[in-house]
Amino acid sequence: MFSIEQLQAFVATVETGSFSAAARHLGKVQSVTSQHIINLEIDCNATLFTRTGRYPKLTEVGKKLLPQAQALLSQHQRFKNSAFALTNHTPNEITIALDEGIPFQKLTNIISELELKYPQTTLEFLSASSLDIIDMLSNDQALTGVVFSELIIPDFLDFECIGAVKFDLYIAQFHPLATQVCKNIDDLRMYRQLLIRSRNTLTSSFQLKISPDIWYADNYFLLLELVLQGHGWCLLPNHVATESVQNGSLIKLPLEFKEMGWLANVDVLQHQRHSNQDEFKVLRNLLRNLL
Repeated sequence: MFSIEQLQAFVATVETGSFSAAARHLGKVQSVTSQHIINLEIDCNATLFTRTGRYPKLTEVGKKLLPQAQALLSQHQRFKNSAFALTNHTPNEITIALDEGIPFQKLTNIISELELKYPQTTLEFLSASSLDIIDMLSNDQALTGVVFSELIIPDFLDFECIGAVKFDLYIAQFHPLATQVCKNIDDLRMYRQLLIRSRNTLTSSFQLKISPDIWYADNYFLLLELVLQGHGWCLLPNHVATESVQNGSLIKLPLEFKEMGWLANVDVLQHQRHSNQDEFKVLRNLLRNLL
């Protein structure tokens, strides 16, 4: 009979690349992890990994079973979170983490409505990069996050898209690129790029590394200051750049391809342990009006 432990060992081995790394990831000794996989192979009557090389490699049978194992583990996690929520009362304090690159002019009205409905709840607001906010949600430092969409979101988080923010490429008005029209993206490789990354040095899935010379910051307003001082070019949310563009200190990068910026989707993230509770549903519904 298959067990959750067997599936966890199977998926962890694929994701980490070896039996020993999977054991470390699961907090078990390697012999236990290896035995779980052997037992799973016996139960499936099939070999899931070839073991002839230095690292285990999925067989064709293993490749077919992997997505089903991942789906079962995801559903198992959701079941555990749903069971936890049955006896878990709404917390007295809700921490909302926000990416600074998202406009929040309407946040005051949203929070006022939440306060009227739940006057006894204490609210805390944190600001961080989107990737840092995902980490905060993972360890309950935050209970709701408003972030730019990432390609990979942990299975234990529920999410919905509430809109999008327009980004464009910007430089200081005295930067060398201000006096020429870039014909293609290769022209940008010759100049320093300024880029957002998290405090654990991860970069967003939509923040492309183009130049070999890169400086980093963990929020868009610091990135703006670096751009204004002429330290490089960068991608900024338009609302962050508006004031500097209006006073002439910042300009959109002159481009032959006029639209090299893009729209970044904005998501509301909540842990599965809380997302079905009334207060979190109300908050999620209010945040739909943010953009």
